[in-house]
Amino acid sequence: MDWLDRLGPRPGLSVLGLGALGLVGAGLVLQELYRLNPCPLCIFQRLMYLLLGVMSLAGAAMPRGHRGWGLGVVAVATVGFVTAGYQTLMQAFPDVVSECSYADPGPIERLVDWLGMQYPPLFMATGFCGSREWEFLGLSMANWSMACFAAFAALALRVTRRSGQASGSDD
Repeated sequence: MDWLDRLGPRPGLSVLGLGALGLVGAGLVLQELYRLNPCPLCIFQRLMYLLLGVMSLAGAAMPRGHRGWGLGVVAVATVGFVTAGYQTLMQAFPDVVSECSYADPGPIERLVDWLGMQYPPLFMATGFCGSREWEFLGLSMANWSMACFAAFAALALRVTRRSGQASGSDD
């Protein structure tokens, strides 16, 4: 990834931010085109992509502090990766892992329900976490989301490392 090393922290964080927000847009388009029903974990991942995008763009806009923003992006991407991994587990072993909407709502479900009431077009959860309504190349959306979050974390670490080398400090 020689191109990323030459890119620098500000453009690197901009690419990450626009990529994350682009994935949210692509998810919304797929949802409409295929009449998909996002589950609470899908909506939580959407929230993580939004947060990742906003944090990346904020980091790109700040003249200093790229490293802190980059590490924040890594943290959010890690939470998204774990969430997508759990949903992947639910889809692979539906008899072993309980479905997200059948038990008492946990903090993620309560947050998603509240967000769904605030802005339904973006945050309304209507599906089940164990269903695989959409697949591409044999992978579900949760599988692809795991890969995307892993890529975002790796790229943010690379941008963060590059920022530390360029500035010589931990700004």
